[in-house]
Amino acid sequence: MVLLKMEALQPTGSFKIRGIGYACQARHEAGATRLVCSSGGNAGYAVAYSGRVLGAEVIVVVPETTPVFMRETIRRENATVIEHGKSWDDAHAYASELSKQAGTAYIHPFDDPLIWRGHASMIEEIAGIRLKPDAIVLSVGGGGLLCGVLEGLHQVGWTDLPVIAVETEGAASFSAAVTAGHLVTLDEIASVATSLGARTVAEEALAWTHRHAIQPWTVSDRAAVEACLRFADDHRILVEPACGAALSVIYDRMEPLKNLKTVMVIVCGGAGVNLSLLRAWHKQVG
Repeated sequence: MVLLKMEALQPTGSFKIRGIGYACQARHEAGATRLVCSSGGNAGYAVAYSGRVLGAEVIVVVPETTPVFMRETIRRENATVIEHGKSWDDAHAYASELSKQAGTAYIHPFDDPLIWRGHASMIEEIAGIRLKPDAIVLSVGGGGLLCGVLEGLHQVGWTDLPVIAVETEGAASFSAAVTAGHLVTLDEIASVATSLGARTVAEEALAWTHRHAIQPWTVSDRAAVEACLRFADDHRILVEPACGAALSVIYDRMEPLKNLKTVMVIVCGGAGVNLSLLRAWHKQVG
């Protein structure tokens, strides 16, 4: 049996609003009147949405790979969008400098204990259905979702529940870190799943591998995109390839599912997708 945690139905289209909304509220209550974020899409959208609700100014620094429609989505939340650099890492460096101004708080897209605490709330909801799965499948980018889910599992006492952490080839910084035994910085992100595009995973994500059962798993871009298409057919909901990575493990009945009876998949969603983009990705991956 496959259970779906439908984070794609959040107001901003992805799970990001949980942790980022929590972090934005905490920073605002601590006195910040301006929120700065670096993001190619989902995190920036979540900060912009939160800032509008809170009445705070928002600046989102995006890399040049961010689609035009995603930039416009962020702007519609009254946020200022600044392009800087070729990758998220470039945008992150610039946003960090902007956040040094008085009254400004930097909202990291994934590496912040406040964000993990907010993401942990989804496990509280899952535990509320009183049906404990045999494993949880989720996608890993920078590691914010992974850290939040693991924190939530320990909060509800599910310390024995394994997590299957899925990445796409070309964006697998977590898998590389686990193999090496230390953080690894990828030379580049070579995947259509740009939402998984953190060249270095959060240190806390790697630290969790020493205190919880986590199985890294890597899939192809093609498998991720095809899972998005199949999910759209099944549920009439569009998700990004970053989300399709986790879904592909289910659709293709991959090795990590062997001997499992009930699996929970975090359908992390993604606002950075539309029908034309999904078609383009499908053509790109063959």
